[in-house]
Amino acid sequence: MPQIGWLEILAIVIIAILVLGPKEFPIALKKIGTYFGKLKNTISSFQREVNSVTENIDLEKDTTKENLKKENKNKENE
Repeated sequence: MPQIGWLEILAIVIIAILVLGPKEFPIALKKIGTYFGKLKNTISSFQREVNSVTENIDLEKDTTKENLKKENKNKENE
């Protein structure tokens, strides 16, 4: 994955100021920040849901294994 250095960031900012103008540049930064915040929240929510589902699956597997062990012990005792 390529890394972006300070010189590249400075070049992007200068080009953005020239293209958008000094009045529109802060507004654009705010909108970009808002979109990144929404994207971050969406990704975080998705990760929580995936973790929740995988934990439920793991719990189901554990309870199934415990039930099988109990059934095997009951059969051995009979």
